[in-house]
Amino acid sequence: MEHRIISSDFKDEDFELEPKLRPDNFENYIGQEKVKDTMKVYIKAAKMRGEPLDHCLLYGPPGLGKTTLSNIIANEMDVNIKITSGPAIERPGDMAAILNDLNEGDLLFIDEIHRINRVIEEVLYPAMEDFVIDIIIGKGSGAKSIRLDLPRFTLVGATTRFGLLTAPLRDRFGVIQRLEPYTVGELSEIIMRSANVLSVDITEDGAEELARRSRGTPRIANRLLKRVRDFAQVKYDGIIDGDIARSSLDIMEVDRMGLDLIDRKVLLTLIEKFGGGPVGLDSLAVSINEESETIEDVYEPYLIQLGYLVRTPRGRMVTELGYAHFGLKMNEKPEQIKLD
Repeated sequence: MEHRIISSDFKDEDFELEPKLRPDNFENYIGQEKVKDTMKVYIKAAKMRGEPLDHCLLYGPPGLGKTTLSNIIANEMDVNIKITSGPAIERPGDMAAILNDLNEGDLLFIDEIHRINRVIEEVLYPAMEDFVIDIIIGKGSGAKSIRLDLPRFTLVGATTRFGLLTAPLRDRFGVIQRLEPYTVGELSEIIMRSANVLSVDITEDGAEELARRSRGTPRIANRLLKRVRDFAQVKYDGIIDGDIARSSLDIMEVDRMGLDLIDRKVLLTLIEKFGGGPVGLDSLAVSINEESETIEDVYEPYLIQLGYLVRTPRGRMVTELGYAHFGLKMNEKPEQIKLD
């Protein structure tokens, strides 16, 4: 699972690639039009009043540009950004130190904010509401609380698991924005822009073919562009057109809808062994030799988003669209379909 090219999670190989391709202003940020238009208003209003922007919460699937958007917000507000993540903040003292190190107007970006534990959240509440933190000095009966004033700042939190945030933390964000999967047209624009930055020759139909298989996610689109570039340079004349993109992605086992070998295995196992379902998650997991949690968190979301799979009270079922992906009619069993 860790090596899936179409995984939207951040990988080591993205450390070098993503910073080069990130736009630094709204003008160059493609997609998320509703979020952009709304944020432009909030930023302009805050600047007109000479105040920091309200605390913002960005949520949605991984790879859609939450970190990029936070950097753009800082640039548009003309303020410095400091970046950390929920797992990196292990103790209340860590959170207090980060907050105390902020300057007036700074933007603090906390990725995976849903992974902050409840004790650390308690430090955030007064910081977000009143720009103060309470520090306990000493132990036992001699302990006393000291209140320290903080500069006015903006907290931008990002999460892929909105439902895991506690209500008290959620309620302290004045601006909450959901990022949506990108259209093929938007991803084609992103790929053309990325190709220009990376000095890759690509045609419009080549970009569209990559976009169609990128699962609505810019991070995956840029990763596929990088891999197909290698095929174009080694096996062809260096130019990525529709045919080269198609043949390269077929070799990488990424099909026309962005499904990989495991995605197809999930669907075909349901069709061939369980008549399309319904079947319980644990039974499915045993059949394909994967952990139940992995199926639920990694493979199912995109299959459900496409409408190929549904969760019912009785278990998982393949839909008519799921059957059609393999050229089958509902409840028809394939004689033999090769996963590769």
